[in-house]
Amino acid sequence: MPLALLALAIGAFGIGTTEFVILGLLPEVAADYGVSIPTAGHLVSGYAVGVLLGAPLMTALGTKIPRKRMLMALMGLFVVGNLVSALAPVFGLMLTGRLIASLTHGAFFGIGAVVAAELVAPHKKAGAIAMMFTGLTLANVIGVPLGTYIGQTAGWRVTFVLVAGLGVVGLLGVAKLVPDLPRPEGVRLRHELTALREPQVLLAMAMTVLGFGGVFAAITYIAPMMTETAGFADSSVTWLLVLFGVGMVGGNLVGGRFADRALMPMLLVSLSALALVLALFTLTAHHKAAAAVTITLVGALGFATVPPLQKRVLDHAHGAPTLASAVNIGAFNLGNALAAWLGGLTISAGLGYTSPNWVGALLAVAALILALVSALLERRTGAPSRTVAGSVTGPSASGEPADPAARAAVRG
Repeated sequence: MPLALLALAIGAFGIGTTEFVILGLLPEVAADYGVSIPTAGHLVSGYAVGVLLGAPLMTALGTKIPRKRMLMALMGLFVVGNLVSALAPVFGLMLTGRLIASLTHGAFFGIGAVVAAELVAPHKKAGAIAMMFTGLTLANVIGVPLGTYIGQTAGWRVTFVLVAGLGVVGLLGVAKLVPDLPRPEGVRLRHELTALREPQVLLAMAMTVLGFGGVFAAITYIAPMMTETAGFADSSVTWLLVLFGVGMVGGNLVGGRFADRALMPMLLVSLSALALVLALFTLTAHHKAAAAVTITLVGALGFATVPPLQKRVLDHAHGAPTLASAVNIGAFNLGNALAAWLGGLTISAGLGYTSPNWVGALLAVAALILALVSALLERRTGAPSRTVAGSVTGPSASGEPADPAARAAVRG
C-alpha cells in the first residue's frame, strides 16, 4: 500500500475525532456558554446536517480542481473550522465553526476514496479504501477518548486546537505524499449527476443508510442501555465505546480484505450477521460481559460493510464516481439520524432502552434484502463497470494500475 494512504488516514483521523469528541464535551461547552444541554446538542445535529449538505456541494465545487489540490483545500477548511470553534467567544460562532468543519467531511472521504482506489491495483481497491477509513475507526478508539479527557481536564477549547493541529498534519501529508493524479478527461458535473441515477449506485446508497443506520439505532442509546439495563457505572460508558471502536477497526480491515476477493458474499454475510447480533443485543444487554462482547461485534460487523459499499459505488458510477462516493458518505449520516429518531420513538413509546436494538435489526434486514436485490440485478445485467474516474481501472500486463501517476505511486 502506498504511503499516500497514510496521509489520507491522518486526515480521516482528525475528521472522525472532531465529529464524535463533542459528545463527551457537551456539558463543558454548555456550561461555558451558559446554554442548556439540548441547545448544546445542536453542535451534534448541526454537524450532521453540514455533512449531508457539504458532501454534494463541496464535491460539485471541486469537479474542476485536481483531486490532490481539492483534498488540501478541504483540510485547510477543516483547520479553519476547528480554530473558529476553539476560539469562538459566543455559542453562535462555535456552531458556525462546527458547520465549517462539517462541510469538509463528506467530500474528503468521497474524494479520498476515489484517490485511494486509483493508487493501487484493481484487486486491492477495497483494501486501500479500508486503509483510509482506518483513520476514522481509530479516532473512536484513540482520538475521541483522549480528546474527551483533555477537554475535561485542560478545557474543551484545547481539544479543538489539537484537532486543528491534526488537520495541519493531514494537509502537509497530502501535499507531500499524495501524487498529482491527472483529472479524468471529459468528466463534467453533469456526468457526476448522471452517475447518481444508476440503479446499483442508488441501491448501494440505500444499503448504506439502512445497514449503518442499524448500528446507530443501538449505539445512540448505548449509555442509558448499559447503565439502566446492564448495570454498568456511568464511568464505564467511555470504555464500552472504546470496545465499539476496536470492533470498528477490526471490521473495517476485514471488510476491506475480503471485499477485494468476494464483494457481494462479504456484504451479504456481514449484513446477515449484523441483523442477528442486533436482535440478540436485546437479550445480551441484560448481562455485563455479554453486552461488552456484543458491542464489539456490532462495531465490527457494522464497519465491515463500509469498504464493500464504498467500492460498490465506485464500481457502478460509470466513469464519474467522485460525487456518488461523497454522497454515499452523507448517506451514513442520514442513516445515523434516521435510526436515532426511530430508536427514540420506541423508547418514548415505553418499550424500554433495549427496543432500539430491534429497530437496528430490522434496518439491517432491510439492507440485506436490498443487497440480495442488487446481486440478482447484477447477475441479470452483467458485471459492474470497471471504469473509474474516466480511466480504465483494469490492470496493465504487470497487474499495476493503468494510470501512470498511480502506477508510480504504487511503485513508490
